[in-house]
Amino acid sequence: MNNPRPEKSAPRGQLFVIAAPSGAGKTSLVKALLARRPQLRLSVSHTTRAPRPNELEGREYFFVPVEEFRELVARRAFLEHAQVFDNHYGTGRAAVEADLANGRSVILEIDWQGARQVRASLPKCVSIFILPPSRGALEKRLRERKTESDAAIARRLSDAVGDMAHWKEFDYAVVNDDFARALEELSCIVDSQGGQLRADRPALTPLLAQLLA
Repeated sequence: MNNPRPEKSAPRGQLFVIAAPSGAGKTSLVKALLARRPQLRLSVSHTTRAPRPNELEGREYFFVPVEEFRELVARRAFLEHAQVFDNHYGTGRAAVEADLANGRSVILEIDWQGARQVRASLPKCVSIFILPPSRGALEKRLRERKTESDAAIARRLSDAVGDMAHWKEFDYAVVNDDFARALEELSCIVDSQGGQLRADRPALTPLLAQLLA
């Protein structure tokens, strides 16, 4: 009598970590990428900040009080967590690991601090940094949100320089100058065809000199 063949387990999913300075267009690009690649899963983070207009609990974020967030940190429930400006953000560990184990690829839309923690825990992740085409474009995009004061925008612009200084820690870098082209480049990376978009490519040197000056 022949023994039944063991069932093949699904290939492990790929984790994509996407970070950017505030105003670089990361959220819009991720939304468009998910529409183009519906098999991808977006990890929903926890945050202590207040919801913005049109944001829904469990869709954009899980909105939690600071006390609850600290309890989750104490229980090591986060794959990564960080304080950004005056708020806390964290990625639930169990949900991400369950998706990856079941063969579903996951996108984490986080900041560079969180990305560093994720790389330490899951070194096989693919990390991508989104860059603006100029400081002027970054400021314009922040002002077009019409959600923050001039003082808050000035603070974000100042902190953006520090954020962008970490671009070389990432595997890939995409410049969001033309949205359609940036989306195409992001799609190529997800499809394992983004070799020309490595973060350490010499073509980025003049842009980064201007952004970090």
